[in-house]
Amino acid sequence: MVERFTGSFTQQEPLPEEAIEAAVAVMRHGRLHRYNTAPGEVSEVALLEQEFAAMLGARYCLAVASGGYAIATALRALGVKAGDRVLTNAFTLAPVPGAIASLGAVPVLVGVTPQLTIDLEDLAAKADQAEVLLLSHMRGHLADMDALMALCDARGIAVIEDCAHTMGAAWHGKASGTQGKVGCFSCQTYKHINAGEGGLLITDDAEVAARAVLLSGSYMLYDRHAAAPGSEVFEGLRYETPNISGRMDNLRAAVLRPQVQRLPDQVARWNERYRKIEAGLRETPGLTLIDRPAKESIVGSSFQFLLEGWSADQLREVVAHCANRGVELKWFGAPEPVGFTSRYDHWHYAPVQKMPASDAVLAGLLDMRVPLTFSLEDCALVARIIRAEVTAVYQAT
Repeated sequence: MVERFTGSFTQQEPLPEEAIEAAVAVMRHGRLHRYNTAPGEVSEVALLEQEFAAMLGARYCLAVASGGYAIATALRALGVKAGDRVLTNAFTLAPVPGAIASLGAVPVLVGVTPQLTIDLEDLAAKADQAEVLLLSHMRGHLADMDALMALCDARGIAVIEDCAHTMGAAWHGKASGTQGKVGCFSCQTYKHINAGEGGLLITDDAEVAARAVLLSGSYMLYDRHAAAPGSEVFEGLRYETPNISGRMDNLRAAVLRPQVQRLPDQVARWNERYRKIEAGLRETPGLTLIDRPAKESIVGSSFQFLLEGWSADQLREVVAHCANRGVELKWFGAPEPVGFTSRYDHWHYAPVQKMPASDAVLAGLLDMRVPLTFSLEDCALVARIIRAEVTAVYQAT
């Protein structure tokens, strides 16, 4: 009998009861706007910012409407303007170069290694082309952050970390998002805490934080932020910083606060599932796993592997056969974007560069979500199905 997986790759766990209760409380009092507070009340958004900053050891935090908005705000807060060039990963998702293009700036794409991290040799070669690196920790893979920050610090490059896939991860014990000038996080449904949509920005730089708060649409109510600089930092900025409204509301913040507190436990659960799949796929003929460095503390909410040197037809066959057995794989070598998945040469707003080494990696890259609704038995079954279908195609060649 052929095994088949019947679970959903897009079904999230229900929100914790305390999040539901907090959301209902906000709906009952009706003060959803972050600055609509009762006398003496600290808003849910301000409390979320304070708690998230404390969890990561950051000085300042701003909650906004989306992860993409957080990135664009970070770019603006660092002074990026139309015509400027910004370094960023060739291997990422469209909102990252899209945030650069939305400012009229120009993405300069940096290659990807077979470990799925930014290519530091390519970064060094292109370092004189820009003063900002928007670094995407794509699919949760952290580059050697010691080497990367040394390179960027030596060249005077400010680093914005896109941590949409690394909330709760760390490099050599230092939390993802705290190495660069700014860390940006997503609270979209498929990320590590779920508000449907939302974003968080952290920084230790007072001026960057103040600009971000003003950009988000604080008007002159910045003193209602519990994780922002003092009012004196805003004095020189409040008349010159445009309001580009993108605030988070109290309803989403109320939903998120209990999830922030549970994050370490959730990370441990994701990693159990990741390691179960990894163990099930080891030594599969023709399949290359992405071994994770000892210095990297991961959040295994998605899983990637490579079928190196395989033809496009073979990759399509594996994807189709796994889909027939209930396993949804995303292929980064597809000629056209599909769903959330796209490749750097699909983004016509970014200058296309020839990147043969990166093309070779992406051509054989397969990816899947690992939701917490999967049991460990589900993960073992998913691994068995992938192993069987990869082996069958490999042996047929």
